[in-house]
Amino acid sequence: MPDIDTEAEDDLPLPPSEGGGFFGDPEPIESPRSVPESKTSVPSAPGYRVLARKYRPAKLDELIGQDALVRTLRNAFAVGRVAHAFMLTGVRGVGKTTTARIIARGLNCIGPDGQGGPTADPCGVCSNCVAILADRHPDVLEMDAASRTGVDDVREIIEACHFRPIQGRMKVFIVDEVHMLSRNAFNALLKTLEEPPPQVTFIFATTELRKVPITVLSRCQRFDLRRVSQSELLTFFTKIVEKEHVAAESEGLKLIARAADGSVRDGLSLLDQAIAQGAGDGSVTEAGVAAMLGLSDRAAVFDLFEMVMRGDVTAAIGLSNSLYDRGNDPGLMLRDLAELTHTVTRLKTVRGLEETVELPEMERTRGAAFAGSLSLSTLSRLWQMLLKGISEVDDAPLRREAAEMVLIRLCHASTLPPPEELLKKLKVTDGGSSPPSVGSAVESSSNGVQAAASDDGGWRKKVANERWGGQDAPSAELVPLPQAQPQAVVAEARQPPRSWRELVAFVKDCREATLHGHLRHSAHLVTFAPPVVEFRVAHPAPGDLPKRVQALLHAHFGDQWSVRAVEAEGEPTLAEQSAEIIQLHTRRSAAHPLVQAILGAFPDAELGEVRDQTLDDHYGLPPEEFGSPAIGLDQDLYDPEEND
Repeated sequence: MPDIDTEAEDDLPLPPSEGGGFFGDPEPIESPRSVPESKTSVPSAPGYRVLARKYRPAKLDELIGQDALVRTLRNAFAVGRVAHAFMLTGVRGVGKTTTARIIARGLNCIGPDGQGGPTADPCGVCSNCVAILADRHPDVLEMDAASRTGVDDVREIIEACHFRPIQGRMKVFIVDEVHMLSRNAFNALLKTLEEPPPQVTFIFATTELRKVPITVLSRCQRFDLRRVSQSELLTFFTKIVEKEHVAAESEGLKLIARAADGSVRDGLSLLDQAIAQGAGDGSVTEAGVAAMLGLSDRAAVFDLFEMVMRGDVTAAIGLSNSLYDRGNDPGLMLRDLAELTHTVTRLKTVRGLEETVELPEMERTRGAAFAGSLSLSTLSRLWQMLLKGISEVDDAPLRREAAEMVLIRLCHASTLPPPEELLKKLKVTDGGSSPPSVGSAVESSSNGVQAAASDDGGWRKKVANERWGGQDAPSAELVPLPQAQPQAVVAEARQPPRSWRELVAFVKDCREATLHGHLRHSAHLVTFAPPVVEFRVAHPAPGDLPKRVQALLHAHFGDQWSVRAVEAEGEPTLAEQSAEIIQLHTRRSAAHPLVQAILGAFPDAELGEVRDQTLDDHYGLPPEEFGSPAIGLDQDLYDPEEND
């Protein structure tokens, strides 16, 4: 074979400047001037940047609704006390990752002249700021812990900490969704996180703070980014539509701010979608936003609420069918009703809420009217029924039919009389006379009260028929508390307390729960000689406890009662006496031969709580004096003398 000249082989000839190439003549290429107008390629437009990226804050002052965080970071940079590890927590879209990048730029900014130091206001024009903004800075590393959860991923960060920064002043490690790291990964990070090199800063972001180990939290400076209020979101969205030269209705922006649920990114995404939806006429309207979000017409929701509270079943079902025909989901319709119920309840209970700008105009007008005409008990009952109805619709195979059944129940319940009105009806008859046999029952005995309660069924039916306009009541369940009247009369005829325990029981019957608790646990009786009562008040009962007891006795039994606080030791409290008796019963029960035999046969068995049916249910004391307790064991085997 002839020798091959390698130099000649390497020195290959170049293709001719004109004519065909090495592989034959290519097809002639028409110049742009010779191409017909229809074949001319249209230059591609630059990619559209969504509003959430276009208006992402680049400085601390541009963060919305995070005043505490901004103030703390500014002071930290000003005095040079920037922490080596941060934990940013909050719901999605409130600015956790954005804040982390701002901190990274502030740590590495060198200023326009290249001589600047760490600052809370990065210039945005130096090489470090530009590189961090473009996500290509070699010393600012972002890691998504949702996809890199293992120990090996954390070890890469630990090893990178040992090297000095390449371009910037500080190495910054931003770990997003840090709660997704495994337990071993967290443990591997602890030592480095506690004592990092001076040129390293860690910034963690998470939406699930409770899943982060406390050992990690204790090594970080924590910032809670709060939800952004609707008013702040509305102001922000208004500025954006002005910059984008888009006409937008205020009510439409309010719907977007409400649907954002405190998340700026969610709100910007919805605003972006609303602008695209209204691209035909270039406007964002309330109707368009409601249709985009799948919300029922707000006016229709108010009309449905009014029909339900009026008890108009026909109109409510008709409006429900109309909303369903327009594409509204039955479950969403009930949720809108529940949301309106909550809004009306807030308007009724929170003073000055109707004047806030966070509420749309319809809530401030019609909602305030509903709040003024409906009672709190009615709204609470409506809320509970709606919650149950929503769950029924979600689980029902026939969603529309289930929603209609819920509306029928709501309309029916709105016409029911409140309990306080029923009690008033039970106290008064046609002629204003007392119910038959009730007075005689009180005069005779407590057994007579029970007989009266069972004999006045016809009287209760008469009162119920009166409430329903002469017609039979829908059901017996609509007339509750059949024994309320006899019990009320007995309470009026109560005798003054004859002992300390009767006095404490009287306070309990008066539904003074706090006062009753203090008397049981903090009052040491010294003297009980009606109408004089003296006791020592122990901590933590208030010092005016005797005055409160005296005022209650005066209101029911006259002004002759005198209740005073003294310094004498007094008896143990009723709670202490009850505990002593239970302990005594427990010791006696443990010493009982039958119990010892059972424990001997079953070594792992334990003696449970001892109950004495003869003791007072509320205080654990004997009805009169301490006696031989009935412990609930076989009485033939129980010998009191043997166990004394």
